[in-house]
Amino acid sequence: MYWKKAKTLEGHGGSVNSVAFSPDGKLVASASDDKTVRLWDSASGAARGTLEGHDDAVCSVAFSPDGKLVASVSCDETVRLWDSASGAARGTLEGHGDVVCNVAFSPDGKLVASASHDKTVRLWDSASGAARGTLEGHGDSVYSVAFSPDGKLVASASYDKTVRLWDSASGAARGTLEGHG
Repeated sequence: MYWKKAKTLEGHGGSVNSVAFSPDGKLVASASDDKTVRLWDSASGAARGTLEGHDDAVCSVAFSPDGKLVASVSCDETVRLWDSASGAARGTLEGHGDVVCNVAFSPDGKLVASASHDKTVRLWDSASGAARGTLEGHGDSVYSVAFSPDGKLVASASYDKTVRLWDSASGAARGTLEGHG
């Protein structure tokens, strides 16, 4: 792809911590220290909305596989779900005991996983916002979380120098990957 002219998306009042494209590539979501998520038209660069509700810096953002939801996580210890078309709040997911660093949707969009400084990963039902499980075992902050392509496993990365694998349905530990120095 050849870019004729780059676009700069401006409007946040603080550092931008995370960006994500919608699955169809038409929207970009950005998460900022200014406590907001902004939605942008990727073709024109036009602002499409500002999602407000977090009480602290927004650390990470992700789109659901169908593009209908945006998930954001924050230093305010919450996960928030938003309607990507209207920007309306769809729910606040509470339960972490510290900063929430990262968020991911399962490939089928039914689950949301969040990683936190509280040393846990939490799984949530994306439709209802109900807690589906807490994955415990890391010895330090969890910074990243991802689902396997088939959605059966969750991987979490921690400051404890490990990656842990979990069964997404049961929450059972499936293994610890070690080797980082």
